[in-house]
Amino acid sequence: MKKRTIIIAEAGVNHNGDLSIAKKLVDIASDSGVDYVKFQTFKAKNIVTKNSKKSDYQNQNSPDTDNQYDMLKLLEMSDQMHIDLIDYCVKKNVKFLSTPFDIESIKFLKKLGLDLAKIPSGEITNKPFLINIAESFSKVILSTGMSTIQEIKNAFSVLIENGLKKDNITVLHCNTDYPTKMSDVNLLAMLHIKNEIDVKVGYSDHTLGIEVPIASVALGASVIEKHFTISRKLSGPDHSASLEPNELYEMV
Repeated sequence: MKKRTIIIAEAGVNHNGDLSIAKKLVDIASDSGVDYVKFQTFKAKNIVTKNSKKSDYQNQNSPDTDNQYDMLKLLEMSDQMHIDLIDYCVKKNVKFLSTPFDIESIKFLKKLGLDLAKIPSGEITNKPFLINIAESFSKVILSTGMSTIQEIKNAFSVLIENGLKKDNITVLHCNTDYPTKMSDVNLLAMLHIKNEIDVKVGYSDHTLGIEVPIASVALGASVIEKHFTISRKLSGPDHSASLEPNELYEMV
């Protein structure tokens, strides 16, 4: 009998730096029946320079800032915001999860007692980052947007060599485009990863709608991840490619 699929509702930075909005996102995730609500943990100073240009979709969806540093600075979650959200998730009976984007953030999430970490696609070739993840958490989910199969194999080897058990690693097929066109999904790549590495696989979805994550489950995804928001009309980099509350509920 197939184990049930773990569903991660990706709040990401759709809280816009506001704790009250973040709590509303937790409410939505809890009411929808997902397993995890996931945020993002980073310090802008650690991941971008002060004059980093924004991507086209970021310019379109976050017109209020001139560069990536200023945009991300507004979207940082404070240490206290993390603590408040973890406590709130306990009350709402949904698990808290966050993606660290720098080593300082890995250490902070470990200090908070998290046992599961999500590695973002952009860090799959960052060996010091991968080693710190493997040494800090007992379970890991690895996203693979823009990666070659060899880069995925290399990252997987680093995680294993530094203490993670194979059964505690899940690799997510992912397309780094917001929103992803249906013609670019290539969902069979998820099965290619499974066949090449013999690992648990899933899918991190950036398409519009709910058809593709449902299809990924039919193909055997053990984990799916989907962005969601209070409203696609809000200003911010990821709102326009996210599900609204009724859509998240329908997907689950």
